[in-house]
Amino acid sequence: METAKLHVKCVNTKSILCKSNLPGTDYCANPYIGCTHACKYCYASYMAQISNHQEQWGSFVDIKSWEAIGKPTKYYGKTVFIGTVTDAYQPCEAKYGRTRSLLEQLIEYEIKIVICTKSDLVLRDLDLIKMFPKALVAFSINTLCDDFRKSMECTVSIERRITAMKACHDAGIQTACFIAPIFPKITDVNAIIKKVKDKCHFVWLENLNLRNDYKSRILSFIYNKYRTLYQLYYDIYVSGNISYWYSLEDEIFKFCKVENYKYVHTAKDFFLHPQSYSDKSLIVVNCFHYK
Repeated sequence: METAKLHVKCVNTKSILCKSNLPGTDYCANPYIGCTHACKYCYASYMAQISNHQEQWGSFVDIKSWEAIGKPTKYYGKTVFIGTVTDAYQPCEAKYGRTRSLLEQLIEYEIKIVICTKSDLVLRDLDLIKMFPKALVAFSINTLCDDFRKSMECTVSIERRITAMKACHDAGIQTACFIAPIFPKITDVNAIIKKVKDKCHFVWLENLNLRNDYKSRILSFIYNKYRTLYQLYYDIYVSGNISYWYSLEDEIFKFCKVENYKYVHTAKDFFLHPQSYSDKSLIVVNCFHYK
């Protein structure tokens, strides 16, 4: 998938840490505004509007500079999620290093960090990540088909992500595979779980939740590329029939039981972070949103 000409600028922000509404997360940090991965389904595309960008989502990135982080007692022992509306390891990080700079600043606060990315550039910073207590790195993967990936996003290959996931796992870092968003009848959830079972500690699941203007984009994509599935998507996203998600959950539950994976149902939470990883069996976490 090709994107328009990239627009880059530097911006100043008062604070890099913001209070988070995500369950289990105290603060979020986004070293960039915008994301050149340009995922067609990205919920964070609303950032273009609130940051006064007229450019197409995926074609701009603002490089943040921020004031020194103060008040260490305020953040001690808290959880910081890095990359909630951007990918902290998108390609420009290799040049600008804002995420690495953030990690260097946060080390002294003894916080817990969660990083979610679609890039293997995160491996560059394993030396720093390992210094954080209970650090967690999650890799977003919603397909094993690279052709589908290319049609949806401008990212590194799935194999590169899985290789990076295993490297984090083998380095002793808590690691997750985030299967999101799940495209009905396209994303093979069970196949992905089997593929990553020895490369991560647990799996997060989230459905494709179409909102705002990208609903029409995705429906148009399905109509043109997966015509036989269009009625299913219409039923779910136009007519509001959510029975597919219940049937998929039942299928995943049965699969995990056969494969002896732990399955945790949590329809209310966005993520569930298990408290202990002493059990090496894979933990599959359902974070479907039904409404």
